[in-house]
Amino acid sequence: MLITGLLACQTASSADVLTLAAQAKLILGGDQGVYVETSEGTSLLAQQAQKPVHPASVSKVPTTLALLRKLGPEYRFVTTFSARGAVANGILQGDLLVESNGDPAFVDENALLVADRLREAGITQVTGDLRLRGNMTFDWQDDEGGARLRRALAGSIAPAALAAVRAFELENPTGPAPDRLLPTGIRFLSGANTALVAAPATGAATAATTTVATNATTARPLLIHRSQPLIPLAKSLNDYSNNIFKPLADAAGGAGAVESLARSAVPKMMQSEITLGDGAGTDPINRLSPRAAVKLLRALEEELKKSGHALFDILPVAGVDDGTLRHRLDGPDEAGRVVGKTGTYGDYGASALVGAIPTSDRGTVYFAILNHGVPVPEARRRQDRFVRALLQHLASVPWSYQRDTRPAIARAEISVPQ
Repeated sequence: MLITGLLACQTASSADVLTLAAQAKLILGGDQGVYVETSEGTSLLAQQAQKPVHPASVSKVPTTLALLRKLGPEYRFVTTFSARGAVANGILQGDLLVESNGDPAFVDENALLVADRLREAGITQVTGDLRLRGNMTFDWQDDEGGARLRRALAGSIAPAALAAVRAFELENPTGPAPDRLLPTGIRFLSGANTALVAAPATGAATAATTTVATNATTARPLLIHRSQPLIPLAKSLNDYSNNIFKPLADAAGGAGAVESLARSAVPKMMQSEITLGDGAGTDPINRLSPRAAVKLLRALEEELKKSGHALFDILPVAGVDDGTLRHRLDGPDEAGRVVGKTGTYGDYGASALVGAIPTSDRGTVYFAILNHGVPVPEARRRQDRFVRALLQHLASVPWSYQRDTRPAIARAEISVPQ
């Protein structure tokens, strides 16, 4: 069992311990928390390792673990677009109903592709309005009434997003005119949006919208948009440390469920060293010790192995992936050798870096550096300097990782219900 293996903490050689301990004290400061262990559970360094401090966005590691356990690696969020009314001569005589279960990565590009597919299906205008059921996140923000989604479907998006989708469409034609450029979108002829109020448990409309909800049962599905699978979706959010993880934790059962799972994934003596008020790292009560952070990183790795994946499939690789680690540890003998998760929250003086390094003689070596009370730029400088020392101390090798350079929309799916 994982926890049994993790509990088997052996003793490293005296030279290892003394060397790394001296470097940690010199580089990080003796009052800063850091923990390093090998894949066999051998502790190479433990400085203030049992002391819980604010972990900032390292909180996303247990949330990622909880999402994988709850939803599975291939899970896709679903957004369904339906017609409430007849379609004739390119005009939907009624409303466009959108039902969402909370896709956290639905953005301008996805909306424009949907608009394009709707036009392919013969809809260019909507006499009614966009009506939303469920929890909609659009462009990384809550879109309770669907106003921003409506504007995007109508073609009001950033030029960069339009250019990206045009390039994707030309490379991946699906309609009868493969050389087409995207149209301007769907024209809505009515006024303001109206949203259905979703019941917390089932997503069904509440009594306050009885008439609309009754009509919604006769709506005809037009398109089903499925997000990219959970693993690449979570990786994109972890790469940039996107705080959309905060509401996303609800899909894993909420912050309380994430905390309970995290505590169950570490040895009993470390369970009190984990406190999570949210799943993103913005709650002031969040706490994590360096040694518990390493155990959680290893628990995440074990969960990924069940589906044939590795840590680099869901966390950024330093010096390779765009995002928080793109320009850190990116030297000739560093880039591609550290997979990890950063964390920064200035209000609480928190800066963190946890990660894993493959080696030729010790298997994978895991580390956690949780700084507190150190200015963020200085904390990052110290973290990188210590990890560089760790890389030199170990016989490190690069991860066998190939970055997926496809745009996110290439991994999403849009289908027509049969």
